[in-house]
Amino acid sequence: MQGSSLWLSLTFRSARVLSRARFFEWQSPGLPNTAAMENGTGPYGEERPREVQETTVTEGAAKIAFPSANEVFYNPVQEFNRDLTCAVITEFARIQLGAKGIQIKVPGEKDTQKVVVDLSEQEEEKVELKESENLASGDQPRTAAVGEICEEGLHVLEGLAASGLRSIRFALEVPGLRSVVANDASTRAVDLIRRNVQLNDVAHLVQPSQADARMLMYQHQRVSERFDVIDLDPYGSPATFLDAAVQAVSEGGLLCVTCTDMAVLAGNSGETCYSKYGAMALKSRACHEMALRIVLHSLDLRANCYQRFVVPLLSISADFYVRVFVRVFTGQAKVKASARAKFSAACGPPVTPECEHCGQRHQLGGPMWAEPIHDLDFVGRVLEAVSANPGRFHTSERIRGVLSVITELPDVPLYYTLDQLSSTIHCNTPSLLQLRSALLHADFRVSLSHACKNAVKTDAPASALWDIMRCWEKECPVKRERLSETSPAFRILSVEPRLQANFTIREDANPSSRQRGLKRFQANPEANWGPRPRARPGGKAADEAMEERRRLLQNKRKEPPEDVAQRAARLKTFPCKRFKEGTCQRGDQCCYSHSPPTPRVSADAAPDCPETSNQTPPGPGAAAGPGID
Repeated sequence: MQGSSLWLSLTFRSARVLSRARFFEWQSPGLPNTAAMENGTGPYGEERPREVQETTVTEGAAKIAFPSANEVFYNPVQEFNRDLTCAVITEFARIQLGAKGIQIKVPGEKDTQKVVVDLSEQEEEKVELKESENLASGDQPRTAAVGEICEEGLHVLEGLAASGLRSIRFALEVPGLRSVVANDASTRAVDLIRRNVQLNDVAHLVQPSQADARMLMYQHQRVSERFDVIDLDPYGSPATFLDAAVQAVSEGGLLCVTCTDMAVLAGNSGETCYSKYGAMALKSRACHEMALRIVLHSLDLRANCYQRFVVPLLSISADFYVRVFVRVFTGQAKVKASARAKFSAACGPPVTPECEHCGQRHQLGGPMWAEPIHDLDFVGRVLEAVSANPGRFHTSERIRGVLSVITELPDVPLYYTLDQLSSTIHCNTPSLLQLRSALLHADFRVSLSHACKNAVKTDAPASALWDIMRCWEKECPVKRERLSETSPAFRILSVEPRLQANFTIREDANPSSRQRGLKRFQANPEANWGPRPRARPGGKAADEAMEERRRLLQNKRKEPPEDVAQRAARLKTFPCKRFKEGTCQRGDQCCYSHSPPTPRVSADAAPDCPETSNQTPPGPGAAAGPGID
């Protein structure tokens, strides 16, 4: 608390002193600043009086003070993430401690309530039988409540704690905990954690720690020192922490990982994705589920190095990130099966170089996780617990909606989207109920996907799906004369459907979550919505300067429009390929390339040396056309 007191007692200084103080703090020895930045934290800049600098936020049962000059310490959009994590760890504690004969008490739950919801009745009977055996073996069942130390409870690590909000919420909302380690590499962040721990009176459960998260986890590889739960929520990619995490989690322990580098995982940089996660991401409409499967593959691949493997409990794509909850086990036989069962083979199925339906080249992505990404039994437990106690979380309504959609086809990787199917053949888009009904009439299974609002998961082969779309096009015909003979739409529609689709609406085509009006897909809650920027020296002042710079540079990277004279001078620098080959019709008068015209060029332009309508006739030194190589 000494460091915290000093932080709160400093007074205003001149701007010159502030600048010098920030400079020396940035250059000060100790923990490298790069590590602080990597963990999503950093120096706050020179401190100001408490009434100016400090902001207090209440979330869940926790009350957090953090420096308002550095807004990266709190992102309200992530409340759903933290609420869901508390719900998942609570059910995990119920399972782990229930095996030891300990019942947990959750605030708001009835004492007689049995939170056992499963998609199979046999599993429910097993759990009830086990509960009765535990009651018979002891005189009085042992209980664990929130805020109390449970000697046989969970040992939890939050590797990148920042303000400590998540760790403090664990201590105040999750029963059955033995201890919570709130770790961060930043000195200022740890001082803030200490202050918030005292503010919430959870010093008996939460232990602030200052260390590199990787080194801390490497130091807990021994079986007796491992953590039962490890939570990693970094800024960007967690790739550098995964190797240490799979070694530091206990046998059957819970590993919670967040990835906010969705641009990489969604296929914008396949090489970067391969270097971080060991898989090639593809740009597709199903990129969000592919991102989940790539992260699961990366986790299991790292665990396999130590004869361990992962079992997914819950994997979600939400907002601007993906979040996975997995259990980690040890077993040599399961590890060997990973290469065949869990990951799709790198060579893929036997296919021709081009797609048999659209004629386009196949793209090879992965490897990625090919098994189910959810444990529907566990998801049912969490869903029932949240539904029975909706006042526990501020985002309970959204948790219920997302978990209801997650009961998707477990054995069908990836999905199609309505707009993707219709835009491929340039036809009107069928409604979700019409497409689902057509698939059900054809005796195929179909479900939604939590990762995309207009997605369809089905076990129907691509040939059957395109037959359905061909039948839909007959009801809403497109103008075939406008289609190029080499376009995917022309190739697909030139084949007569062998399956006659029935678009009559079926009752079972409308999902129950949609009928109940659940809040399944979140709308953008605020302007400039997304992950907060990294911590920077100077706090809010630096962020405001960055926003101003972005505003000034908006659209500045686009090339300015060229006038006719500039374009003619530029085009003269490109030799004509056809002239080199001796096939150019202009002969010695040609000085331009004959590459295919860009989409902006008029269709009436000549294929050789195309000319624009606003250009003067070619003369000595004049431009004759826009085509460049």
